[in-house]
Amino acid sequence: MWTDLPSGFRERASGGVGPAPPGNPAGCGRRAFLGASLLAGAGAGALARPAAAQDPWPSRPVSIVVPGPAGGTGDVISRSIVPMLQQSFGRPVVVDNRPGANGEVGSRFVARGAPDGYTLLMGSIGHFAINFALRPGLSYDPVKDFEPITLVATTPNVLVVHPRNPARDVASLVAWMKERGDRTSYATSGVGSSDQLTMELFKQLTGTQAQHVPYPGGPPALTDVMAGNVEMAFFNLGNVTSHVREGRLRAIVITSAERSSLLPEVPTGVEAGLRDLVVTSWQAMMVPSGVPAPIVSRLHGDITAALRQPQVVQRMAEIGFTVSASSPAECRAFQISEIGRWKALIERQGIRPE
Repeated sequence: MWTDLPSGFRERASGGVGPAPPGNPAGCGRRAFLGASLLAGAGAGALARPAAAQDPWPSRPVSIVVPGPAGGTGDVISRSIVPMLQQSFGRPVVVDNRPGANGEVGSRFVARGAPDGYTLLMGSIGHFAINFALRPGLSYDPVKDFEPITLVATTPNVLVVHPRNPARDVASLVAWMKERGDRTSYATSGVGSSDQLTMELFKQLTGTQAQHVPYPGGPPALTDVMAGNVEMAFFNLGNVTSHVREGRLRAIVITSAERSSLLPEVPTGVEAGLRDLVVTSWQAMMVPSGVPAPIVSRLHGDITAALRQPQVVQRMAEIGFTVSASSPAECRAFQISEIGRWKALIERQGIRPE
């Protein structure tokens, strides 16, 4: 499906009521925020006309750097919009996969690149928020080093257990976990991953314990949960939908604000009494800081237009994502609120990088 903003996004981006805990560092009221957004948009539009005559951007190929492997979420999303962007730009658009160090390699490459609008970064919640909150020595600053273009896509996480587990819902799972104490384990795709932080949030909200078992990526973690070697895990919706439907996993709760049409029988955290268990994994498009405002405005218009195309919406739905869009200012405010949210959780739960 297509949505202009994910549920709760506009409220959090504007400093209003939303699923994030108190203390949202975005720090801007709705009226001031919207006013700033309008002024920014007006300024970009005013600059665009003379700049177009001086610099016919783009005059050469544009690259989208994905700080992850081919076939990953960022790669799939990027490749889905390439045909439309090539048509809009009149130039080739190349997807450049640069995985390594939890996305630090590719993100740093773009951060240190020329601010000319020819190198874009398709990054995730990890690259633009969690890494910064978790790793003090990160070699790039996701706020200072990047200019946001738009939020791109979002998906909730789903808590799943092996079908042999006696728990059928949040209440029975919490009771089972409390009875077992620290003998319960949960799998993740790695330290500092969105799925780990979602599980740590669940533990905090329910007063439960569970031992963290990190894996080198989502696929091996999913394999071990399905084999019953680890008791539970949070995964992105698209990664577990077919397994839940076919009975290989049991879904306990979903972290979206509303139930998903892909798994309509699975209750939300809010329905289960966990008001703050509203979490989205997200992707956003950014460029190095210093890219001229007219180019940022052009990129925003062309990328959001590509995201609206039915074939892109359909491709995102196939992998469990909802295509989303925002203004650059809204994207930045949301990013800052996410950094604050996860930094607070990381400190409370004592999470440390590997």
